[in-house]
Amino acid sequence: MSSSTEYDDSTPLARELADLRRRREALSKDPLPAPDKTRILTVSNQKGGVGKTTTTVNLAAALARSGARVLVIDLDPQGNASTALGVEHRAETPSVYDVIVNEGDISDVVQQSPEFPDLYCVPATIHLAGAEIELVSLVAREQRLRTQLDAYLSATEAAGERFDYVFIDCPPSLGLLTINAFVAAGEVLIPIQCEYYALEGLSQLLRNIQLIEKHLNPRLQVSSILLTMYDGRTNLARQVVADVREHFPSEALQTLIPRSVRISEAPGYGQTVISYDTNSPGSISYLEAAAELARRGAPQ
Repeated sequence: MSSSTEYDDSTPLARELADLRRRREALSKDPLPAPDKTRILTVSNQKGGVGKTTTTVNLAAALARSGARVLVIDLDPQGNASTALGVEHRAETPSVYDVIVNEGDISDVVQQSPEFPDLYCVPATIHLAGAEIELVSLVAREQRLRTQLDAYLSATEAAGERFDYVFIDCPPSLGLLTINAFVAAGEVLIPIQCEYYALEGLSQLLRNIQLIEKHLNPRLQVSSILLTMYDGRTNLARQVVADVREHFPSEALQTLIPRSVRISEAPGYGQTVISYDTNSPGSISYLEAAAELARRGAPQ
């Protein structure tokens, strides 16, 4: 048998397996570049069900697996990011609520994820559900996360334990929690699902980000758009990809995240798909997206 026919690609399954093997080999070739300074990304979309939390935890895990030091801040009262990263977030657990409302130190609430040694999480508990109301009357209510995060990052860097990436997972609404995330970050990553009404609400989200940039955080930029729940068998999914890439040619990542049962299953086991099924198409896609994010670098 000649080398050109070493792998049988005569069936769809064989072709898929050969493609996954090729992609795994490509990922293992070159180490990812470390950023010059900590990149802080808020993952946001006011539309629910777009894979926002899934994207947050899997990009974070993919980068940690590749050797980066990564912190995830769970700002969603549902605590799904905390669940997926396998960290404790029962009601009595010290959490991001203590950081934002009570001005507690992040060092007192941060937990190491069991997934990877360099993956950490500031968990969310049910107490966060009332934080929107409590924040209204507090001084510098939009700046509270940024103040505590800047102090924590400065302390870790001084101790020789600098974080390469911080991902902030937001609730699917524009309240004070999400505004705190935007003010604390330098970049916004927007997941968009490849389905009907994918772009619905996006223009409003972009207007809100511009308002934050103008009035509260001049360094904020939309740096990345990631297309999720892609099904290449449908004309609709292909059209959504084409539309997003036409409107956002510099922001849209080339990597597409497929619709995947394994991605959906993983949080039920307190894991990301990166560790739950490392060789699955969903895992490899998130590893590729993380590599693309790292190699692009922060916007100038």
